[in-house]
Amino acid sequence: MSTKLFYSFLKWVAIGPLLRAVFRPSYEGTENIPRKGPAIMASNHLSYADWLFMPLGMKRMVRFVAKAEYFTGTGPKGFLQRVFFSGTGNVPIDRSGATAAEGALIAAKRVLAEGELFGIYPEGTRSHDGKLYRGRTGIARLALDTGAPVIPVAVIGTDVIAPPGKKFGKLVHPRVVFGEPLDFSRYEGMANDRYILRAITDEIVYEILKLSGQEYIDMYATEAKKLADGEKPAKKSAGPTKTGPTKDVA
Repeated sequence: MSTKLFYSFLKWVAIGPLLRAVFRPSYEGTENIPRKGPAIMASNHLSYADWLFMPLGMKRMVRFVAKAEYFTGTGPKGFLQRVFFSGTGNVPIDRSGATAAEGALIAAKRVLAEGELFGIYPEGTRSHDGKLYRGRTGIARLALDTGAPVIPVAVIGTDVIAPPGKKFGKLVHPRVVFGEPLDFSRYEGMANDRYILRAITDEIVYEILKLSGQEYIDMYATEAKKLADGEKPAKKSAGPTKTGPTKDVA
């Protein structure tokens, strides 16, 4: 209860009103957010500001995973980080090891099992150039394992407010668009089929693409960043299609 109270204080009193007054964000499709019960909020990822503006347009609390270091810091800065990230409902996860993805899934399942909203970025990392990249299949496994609906979300303009490598860019009015819930119950019991996982992930990313209007790049964001930095990327593989998962699997 203390976490939810602190979250509400920041959202409705301390930080939220200031963000609304300065940036005047707009929200569309909020009626697609379930009033109760678990749901996976799957968003594109343009900036560190995404997780501030997306929840601001929702009545319910949405939880994300955050680096474990934010919960273990020392000194005045570490104390403030611990209070802020714990108080806003973020779930600590060690993202440095080989089991980081599995740890994130465990944390996400726990949040959804409690009937809450869980925020996730299918691309796995921020886009370095504003384009939309291929999704990681962890979100598909999460949807199948929990049965929770997936709400595609497009955050637009936050990369102008906080461009990669900068704390602040330009003052613009960001938009957040919530799409219709996606139900993948037709694939129940198929969470170990990698083709099904890929098809579901591609469908989710394609729905985000329709909402955001971004240019799609058929490559993982991490590999694209390596290419931009002059490193050799991994082998290209298929991305989302308009035909949906059934044709992709076939």
